[in-house]
Amino acid sequence: MRKDRELILVVVVGLALRLAVMAFLLPEQLDPARDHWKFGYETGRIARSIVAGKGFSSPLFADTGPTAWMTPVYPWLVAGVFRVFGIYTKTSALVLLSLNALMSALTAVPIFLFARRSFGVRVGRWSAWAWAFFPYGIYFPVERIWETWLATLLLCILFWMALELEEPRALWFWMLYGLLWGVEALTSPSALAVLPFLGAWTCYRLGRRKQRWFVANAVAAVLFLAIVTPWFVRNYRVFHHFIPFRDNMGLVLRLGTKGNSDYWGVYELGPWHNEAEWQEFQRDGELRYFATKKQQAIAFIQENPGWWVWTSFRRALFLWTGYWSLERWYLKEEPLDPPNILLCTSLTVLALLGLRKAFRRDSGLGMPYAAVLFSFPLIYYITSPEAYYRRPIDPMFLVLAVYAISGMRGERPDGVLTQNAA
Repeated sequence: MRKDRELILVVVVGLALRLAVMAFLLPEQLDPARDHWKFGYETGRIARSIVAGKGFSSPLFADTGPTAWMTPVYPWLVAGVFRVFGIYTKTSALVLLSLNALMSALTAVPIFLFARRSFGVRVGRWSAWAWAFFPYGIYFPVERIWETWLATLLLCILFWMALELEEPRALWFWMLYGLLWGVEALTSPSALAVLPFLGAWTCYRLGRRKQRWFVANAVAAVLFLAIVTPWFVRNYRVFHHFIPFRDNMGLVLRLGTKGNSDYWGVYELGPWHNEAEWQEFQRDGELRYFATKKQQAIAFIQENPGWWVWTSFRRALFLWTGYWSLERWYLKEEPLDPPNILLCTSLTVLALLGLRKAFRRDSGLGMPYAAVLFSFPLIYYITSPEAYYRRPIDPMFLVLAVYAISGMRGERPDGVLTQNAA
């Protein structure tokens, strides 16, 4: 009971901090420039189209017809808020950012659960409190209206469930696991990068214990497909092509190509800030435009393989450390990069030390964390990184960092002290 009250307190404190910061960042969402573009970006545009009765369409600056640029969960959530509180209104911004703040604060609960299971009660408590005060978890949820924090909460729940599934569980637990993976896939498909690795690890652990795993996995897979298939069917009926989740891979791959890599973001290659690209998008339509960008990206990579490999390495370094450049002109564009580099690099170093400590203690403790940390960001190494892309796996980094600095050497994963504990 005491732990339940403490978790509630963690969530309340975390939510209060996030809402306090939201008060300072709210004006950014209300900027009317470019027809309220910063209010949800593509998500806001699609939500507006839904409320206007035009369906899931028009992700940019004009009516361009049906889209599969985004997956449906978060745009429909934003559309629901727009329908009740108004399109691009201050009240809608407050509601959406408050929901982001709440989802971020609630993430402390699965963090506590999977940290406790892996490393004991003390690390679980410290990790939950660390998340409540975690700068990235405070700032980014209220900095933009995006699906990141719903995706983060769901991924943390799924990670905890995957750890629980290393032991025999009732079939309903597997069913819920499959359903939630379907919702996560339609929220942020990039999270699916970790699913094969976590799934393989779970099956391996159960098989090693001579436990049955095939039927339960099959049931979870069927329910996962039951959630995502309607979206696939919709895309095929609308576009007459098989589009499993999003159709914009050609564009994001193109964003990973450019002769000059002074800055990590190359958005002039897309239709957001380039009038010629925007005109091409309107002229060719979404699918043809993305197909052209894919061809351009592949051609560039074939002509410049060395540059592409080196820049992919730089993107990986950026995601793990926050570092891209310390040139004066760059720091004028990104004045918060020095403290961000310090925080991001410190977190990464501590997390890797915690991962090493976990593997030295028991490979079974470290492997699920390694699967997430090393698989999730792979797609961003070859496309285009952003500071908020790594946020869904920050909780795993944080737990490992807490474990690295904890003095808890005599506590078993179930939280019971061994005889050698002080």
